[in-house]
Formats: sequence, C-alpha cells, structure tokens
Amino acid sequence: MDLRELSDEIEPISARYANAIGVERDDTWFLLKLQEEVGELTQAFLMLTGRARTKGRTEEERDADFRAELADVLCHVVLMARNHGVDLEAEIERKWLAWKR
Repeated sequence: MDLRELSDEIEPISARYANAIGVERDDTWFLLKLQEEVGELTQAFLMLTGRARTKGRTEEERDADFRAELADVLCHVVLMARNHGVDLEAEIERKWLAWKR
C-alpha cells in the first residue's frame, strides 16, 4: 500500500469518527489531533521502556500499545497532509531520498 492508497482508506474512517463525536475536522483539529497522538505514543514508549508506570499492562500489551500508537501517528500525519493537499511521497522524495544520490 502506498501513501495515497492509505490516505484514501483512512479518510472516511476519520470523517466517520469526527461525525460520531461531533467535531469539525478543520486545520486546527488536524494539528491538535496529531499532537494528541504523539503524546499517546510518548506515553506508550515510556511505559514500554520502563520510564513510566505500567498501569498493570503486561509487556506484550505495552508493546502492542506502542505499535498501535505508531500507526495512529502515521495515519494522522497522512490525514493532515491530505487536508493541506501535500503529496507526502513527493516531499519524502525531495527531502529525504535526495540524500541517496
């Protein structure tokens, strides 16, 4: 799956979620939602690496939480890029993959 396909797959899920909880997905929402997910990733990482309370979660559960939060962050980056009309694949090529040459 490429990033465009991912964007097409997750967009209706995000829209349905926002509709169900009654929020408008505007520019501010996309940024704040991404920030929320980064915070959750940070918490999961700290718990996984023994730097925060585990809240009774097993190591397997903490690992699963960490992996799930990574997915959430990626999906919200993709959604934010879509909202702003940014072609992430082109930007990755320009910014990161240019160093391959």
